[in-house]
Amino acid sequence: MHTIDGVEGNVERIAALFPNCVTEAVDEQGNLRHVVDFDKLKVELGEVVEGPEERYQFTWPGKRDAIRLANSPIAATLRPVREDSVDFDNTQNLYIEGDNLDVLKLLRETYLGKVKMIYIDPPYNTGNDFVYEDDFSQAAGDYLANSGQYDDQGNRLVANTESNGRFHTDWLNMIYPRLKVARDLLTEDGVIFISIDDNEVENLRKICDEIFGEKNFLTCVTRGTGTPTGGGFDGLVNELDYIVIYSRNINKATINGLDMSESDSQIYDQEDEFGRFLIRPLRRTGGEDRREDRPTMYYPVIAPDGTIIYPKRPTGDDGRWRCSEAKYKELASNHQIYWKESTQSGIKKWSVYQKFYLEGRLKAPGNLWTDIEGNKKATRDISSLFDSKKVFDFPKPIGVLQKCISIGSDTESIILDFFSGSATTAHAVLKHNSETRGNRKFIMIQIPESTDKISEAFKAGFTNICEIGKERIRRAGKKIKADAGLMGQDLDIGFRVLRLDSSNMEDVYYTPDQFDPNAIQGLMDNVKADRSEEDLLFQVMLELDIPLSASIQQEQIAGKRVFNVADGHLIATFDRDINETTVTEVARRKPNFFVMRDASAANDNVLDNFDQIFHHYSPDTICKIL
Repeated sequence: MHTIDGVEGNVERIAALFPNCVTEAVDEQGNLRHVVDFDKLKVELGEVVEGPEERYQFTWPGKRDAIRLANSPIAATLRPVREDSVDFDNTQNLYIEGDNLDVLKLLRETYLGKVKMIYIDPPYNTGNDFVYEDDFSQAAGDYLANSGQYDDQGNRLVANTESNGRFHTDWLNMIYPRLKVARDLLTEDGVIFISIDDNEVENLRKICDEIFGEKNFLTCVTRGTGTPTGGGFDGLVNELDYIVIYSRNINKATINGLDMSESDSQIYDQEDEFGRFLIRPLRRTGGEDRREDRPTMYYPVIAPDGTIIYPKRPTGDDGRWRCSEAKYKELASNHQIYWKESTQSGIKKWSVYQKFYLEGRLKAPGNLWTDIEGNKKATRDISSLFDSKKVFDFPKPIGVLQKCISIGSDTESIILDFFSGSATTAHAVLKHNSETRGNRKFIMIQIPESTDKISEAFKAGFTNICEIGKERIRRAGKKIKADAGLMGQDLDIGFRVLRLDSSNMEDVYYTPDQFDPNAIQGLMDNVKADRSEEDLLFQVMLELDIPLSASIQQEQIAGKRVFNVADGHLIATFDRDINETTVTEVARRKPNFFVMRDASAANDNVLDNFDQIFHHYSPDTICKIL
């Protein structure tokens, strides 16, 4: 039960394009693996750049290790935490505690190409941030001397101070593998929003150009924070931060328009029986405005008095209209053509315009956001939920997240934030769903970083950031639902809490010289003693690529406890003494998947007849035994 090996996936993709370039070789452990024959691949690709030859590139110490880290598999699982959850059995929202790189790897297959929008607010690398430490080769004593901090689950965090000679390098090595894995989760039309400031915005752009592709860059939003901070030079302050936006595929990306503000709508200064509108000349002006530039857009139109009008440039030669003749006829039939009569030197002249009606019109998002509350308002908003206590420093404004959600998602989207912090993204999703009657789902991921013992958060009983985030979602959800009244009855304000942990399975991989025959009894059960049936169920869901938010019902079949996941998509049982009667009743239900433990079988006959029973009653069911 390991996550996928990213390298093997890359080799498979090369094999699909150039099967002659993939061969077999024995690795250091003596295992036969598919590998790339680079000599043959070079022949297929023609001229390549290699060795010391000059080329444009962005690199830093440790980059190769960061790439390997993104591709390397892990043996881990996500364990459900019912007591911290809200509406565990019915909600479609997830809150996951643990190192976000490992969690992303676990989600990679199940949520491959399913996340419409990602928003993250990673450490800005200001010299005071704690960043994830991915180099686990240090001895524990050395590490503690270096950083002095672990979280409750043993995940290591390290202060990246400006005195650290690897100041930018450590941040790059932290962010690169996480973005690389996260890209796989985006839908083809998906987008990612990344908040950042001056310290790393340039490096972030270069990393994203490499991971997402330079052509998939959409824009870099500049936002006024409303909280001046010290700049790089005495006497100057910084009042801005940025949101870098990339698409998964620029040819399929969807960006939604925004509602018009009152100031935006003032330019719609005319009105008829169909509503307020503004006009724009139908004749093309500026570049490519000549007849020869677009010959199909040179055609006659008829003025109200029957005069035939052709597009003419100010110089008198032939111009062109902005649209085709077919489009013009469509506009005319929809009352979207406007004629204006004037007199010049005693000669009557007609000018033709296109009408743009205000109703239903959205504003294209810009990259200068000055219409959103600043960070001080964000601090007040979260404090108001926690009895005026300042439980979190520098939260993002809810309005910023709602604007991102408006632009980058639809009403049924999955929205991911793997630097969840105080869970502003979850709060914004619930609020936006309430205001738009949407059904967006969130996945929050946060490492349980300890709170400072002298902080208000610690004094209020919150020992780590995850406790703050979960409590914020609980309180915000209740308030949003109460404010919505009858309209909010169906609003999903719950969340299912999962916690990263080692695999549920015992480590029973031994070479002959390591094997102790006296320990054979201890290997009879391959599941760790402290793991529950629900722990096993969620590891199975990950293995079978079943969404972790799928509905789960506990039932009795032939007197045995079973889990019914996603309305019969998966039936699993880890109960004891499962006999042929139970297996037969499950098979009669024809689930897509059935899973049980080896140790659950009442006797060897159950395992011997297992395949035959399903072959008879449900031959299409995929069966697995742990």
